Amino acid sequence: MTDISRADAILVVDDEPDLLTLYELTLLREGYTVETAGSVQEAWRQLQTRRFKLVITDMRLPDESGMVLLRRLEEAGRAERVIVVTAYGSAENAVSALKAGAFDYLTKPVDLRQLRGVVSAAMGRKSGQTPAPAATAVRSIALDRLVGASQAMCQVRSLVQKVARSMAPVLVHGESGTGKELVARAIHEVSVRATLPFIAVNCGAIPENLLEAEFFGYRRGAFTGAQEDREGFFQAANHGTLFLDEIGDLPLTMQAKLLRVIQERAVRPVGAVMEMPLNVRIVSATHRDLAVEVAAGRFRQDLFYRLNVIAITVPALRERRDDVPLLAAALLARLAQEAGLGMVPALSPPAQEALKAYDFPGNVRELENMLMRAMALGDHAVIEVADLGLDEAEPGAAELPLDPLSTPQAGLWVLPPEEDVVARLIASPPVPAAAEPAFATRADSLPCNLERYLDDVERGILVRALQEHGFNRTAAGQRLGLTLRQMRYRMARLGITADDCVDDTHDL
Repeated sequence: MTDISRADAILVVDDEPDLLTLYELTLLREGYTVETAGSVQEAWRQLQTRRFKLVITDMRLPDESGMVLLRRLEEAGRAERVIVVTAYGSAENAVSALKAGAFDYLTKPVDLRQLRGVVSAAMGRKSGQTPAPAATAVRSIALDRLVGASQAMCQVRSLVQKVARSMAPVLVHGESGTGKELVARAIHEVSVRATLPFIAVNCGAIPENLLEAEFFGYRRGAFTGAQEDREGFFQAANHGTLFLDEIGDLPLTMQAKLLRVIQERAVRPVGAVMEMPLNVRIVSATHRDLAVEVAAGRFRQDLFYRLNVIAITVPALRERRDDVPLLAAALLARLAQEAGLGMVPALSPPAQEALKAYDFPGNVRELENMLMRAMALGDHAVIEVADLGLDEAEPGAAELPLDPLSTPQAGLWVLPPEEDVVARLIASPPVPAAAEPAFATRADSLPCNLERYLDDVERGILVRALQEHGFNRTAAGQRLGLTLRQMRYRMARLGITADDCVDDTHDL
């Protein structure tokens, strides 16, 4: 094959001459070199004689499907990015193309504004810029921090590097503290968008009445207090990557608005009349099983379908115990550098074995906090088992009547046999009369209000944990396998204050 490629060369494949001319004129005005073909065979002949930076192909062609051309390029190991043009409403075809390796897709009738935006993203430049230089290998700090030699972590790193080549939405799944945001950052850093914005949003931390304004921005005078125009998360992430953490926490009304933005690739700020075009890569994450949430009616099926094009599962730390020593060494090196220490502490062999045997309900985040404390309190170059504080973390795990799950269904509760709950409640100090109805159940009966019953039990657990840790919400959360954000949310929902956690208050 004779390589007469240029960094800005594009091959457009379509059997409609008018559309070919329209695409060609549009892209020529943007400064690209454009070649055209009317069938898969004609396109393949051109691909045998030269290389292109990008191929734009219609899905339906006279001889074969555009998917055939996409698969041929994948099988041949070619580096061309592919944009597939599908019929309007063919979401299934679009998703299939993205899973097969397409960079992105467009739907007919093609909006030329969208065409220019998607092509500029594929070519590694913003609309109106001069052609970008040939891509060079980019070192990703986030990818380097995904430490581990286990098969699961090797697969995560491989998927990160593979999906970074496209615009396909990615759904990252994993328990709290496993490093889902790190995976999202790695996808961004090894993509053509590495030098453009990466905006991380915690969907569960924004009050529901502020979601639309925070996500989409607003215009001056749109509501009381809107003194000036303000851009939202989508506008801030334009041309870059938007990371939606805990996407499963979004209410249904906001899910519908998010779906429209993803479908239309445009956003309308609150108080605005016109929509603004967007060129944003969406990476979302959750600790929930969204398929279960869809079945329960708590998450929109069409949005799940759009977000779950490519799924990456980040394993829990207890599922890759052999990675713990490597991960601990990397964390110690980074913590020592951040603290300005001239020497990196090392873990003794017994300390390594103790860490490998620990379950880490808080995953990598808990390990990092544990090592940070050991470094701060220790005064020697070797960290021993006693320095890790494992004796404080492990005992008493069975004292609480309910244990929060650290699985994809986190947020639900596992109920032990009811007679066990009742026995523990009987052994506890008396509960004020206001709380009695929720607990007024015999061992052979069911609660008359399950939701209130569980809320009261959860409240008692949180109060007890906060009492044991002197109202230190971070420490209490770690004791229960919860993040500080989760603790704040539960305390606000259940109305727990510092006054509830003094020693002479009731306890479960």
